[in-house]
Amino acid sequence: MTAPWRLLTHDGVEAAAGLALDEAMLAGYARDGDPGWPPTLRLYTYRSHCALVGRYQHLDAEVDVEACRRTGTGFSRRPTGGGAIVMGDGQLGVAVATRAPAGQNPRALLARYAEGIVAGLAELGIEATFAGKNDLSVDGRKIAGLGLYLDPGGGLLFHSSVLADLDIAFMLQVLNIPAAKLGDKAVAAVAERITTVSRETGRRVGGADIRAVIATGFAKALGIGLEPGTATPAEEARAAVLQIERYGNEQWCFEHSPQPDATATSMFKTPEGLVRCYLALHGSTIKSALFAGDFNAVPEPLARFEASLRWARLEEASLEKLAATACPDGTGLGVPPSELVRAVLAAGERATQHSGTAAAAPVRPSGSCYFPEEQR
Repeated sequence: MTAPWRLLTHDGVEAAAGLALDEAMLAGYARDGDPGWPPTLRLYTYRSHCALVGRYQHLDAEVDVEACRRTGTGFSRRPTGGGAIVMGDGQLGVAVATRAPAGQNPRALLARYAEGIVAGLAELGIEATFAGKNDLSVDGRKIAGLGLYLDPGGGLLFHSSVLADLDIAFMLQVLNIPAAKLGDKAVAAVAERITTVSRETGRRVGGADIRAVIATGFAKALGIGLEPGTATPAEEARAAVLQIERYGNEQWCFEHSPQPDATATSMFKTPEGLVRCYLALHGSTIKSALFAGDFNAVPEPLARFEASLRWARLEEASLEKLAATACPDGTGLGVPPSELVRAVLAAGERATQHSGTAAAAPVRPSGSCYFPEEQR
């Protein structure tokens, strides 16, 4: 019989302290460690609020540091990939620490642990699905972000932020995202693209309120038992060092990848009115895209195309394939898919010109933003 997993729970943790304990747990899962040590599931909330960026992001590009300092918002850089997020008592942090299985694809591992969250949300009648490279969505709206880190010593860390609730206006204050440029329409633009447990259930809940169902989801999806536990003295000691030397250290927080992001917009006419494309590039890779216009709701084909652009190459042939897949019956805007492709290419050309450098393949230390290279 498989030994039960250790279940850790914490509330109101600081940005650096929360991330430090997650990494500290990995030491117990090194290849030369105790093979009998069970995996750990940690379900916790941050203090309101903390802004956390992914391992391969520019913190000062993703986060308005002055707004964070003005509002008392903590910030740090995760060891896992993925995008910038705001965490607080309205979101549930999920961390799984275990030994990395040999021969398993990182994407398959990400999907495996995401199933615990999917099953947990199902307990509340919410049907979430794996979407894109690192999201769980409900009817096309993001409800959770996912990230993965494979430690060179042999440990695996899975991260997720589950949106029990979200103050979108506050998020737009402290994160630098394309929708923030939309002025008074920004909150509505973001609300069309994300959802929360509160929204789906019709009652306001916080991160701690959904902890029990997410724990149940992991138990059911992975066929495991869970036994409440505590961090070991060794983990706490290691976390204290990491909090000072890494996650609370500005050198780590503001570490830059070799190539800065470039942003630009383009605009095109449709029978539904003017539509603007907001684009952010990392080299020749599309980091994020957002289409905004005077529509009451984002047409579903346009939403699919927008989502498919994330981490796609800025190449006409690639974009045409994505547009054809996302919009087989039209864009929902009264224009052909080729119009969307032209808008993205136009914004990409402007972004490259404004950055003053030619587009090139992004340079990252070991692996992509979401999936580190497999350990050999």
